Amino acid sequence: MTYPDIPHGQAIDRETARSAAALLLAGRATQQPMARLPDAIRPHSLAAALAIQREVIAQQSDAVAGWKCALPSKDKLVLAPIFARTVFRGSTCTVEPEQGRALVEPEIAFVLGADLPARAAAYTPAEIDAAVGSCHMALELVQQRYAGDAQVGFLDQLADGLLNQGLFLGPVIDRVAAYQCMTMTIRFELPEQTQSLAGVHPNELPQRPLYWLVNYLSQSGVDLSAGQAIITGTYAGLIEMPLATPIQLHYQGLGQCGLTIEARSR
Repeated sequence: MTYPDIPHGQAIDRETARSAAALLLAGRATQQPMARLPDAIRPHSLAAALAIQREVIAQQSDAVAGWKCALPSKDKLVLAPIFARTVFRGSTCTVEPEQGRALVEPEIAFVLGADLPARAAAYTPAEIDAAVGSCHMALELVQQRYAGDAQVGFLDQLADGLLNQGLFLGPVIDRVAAYQCMTMTIRFELPEQTQSLAGVHPNELPQRPLYWLVNYLSQSGVDLSAGQAIITGTYAGLIEMPLATPIQLHYQGLGQCGLTIEARSR
């Protein structure tokens, strides 16, 4: 499988990346809508945005428990870390709400059962498949951290983790069915409402971005570890869900689970 050769543009020095990352993390800590980074440290290239993202990881006191990704386009790389304290299992997860609602994206997660250390040679799809320990129902938890009038673009969002605020990791689903899941009906059942959505994976098959991510990170010197979860694109865009309300989530032909999304305590 080949991917577009994307120019990363001009790099930035590490001190600039550190300063930008510190401001982004300070914004997360206050949980107030953030202003755009000052132009002197704002990312103006993919290389700069990724350098800031790496510094956000380095300055966190939390481990990387997974990644979000999608196949690259001619001018975009979609990848961002998911941190351990923001990964939820069981039947409850917490979010920073948006206007009293939770923002989620229905996905399939691939959880590694073996390490994939960085190396010079590319990993084959068969090697990556062998390292996948399980496939799961999942919801990406989404948050717009920048203020509505901040006038940010893709590079600003990439530096800050592409709107990710966590992951709800649901039950294991059949591996063969997950690998074949180009489309599915997704149903959110609430006490007084049912929402059905015609789900379509944006990259046809959910494992295709997984193959790209593993090799992109490997060739960038980033190791992947057993237990990390990788999500590869929403089947139905961004969905608003109520807080403190029992939800039954159904992936037709794959599985179902119950969950409640609560507002994060301050």
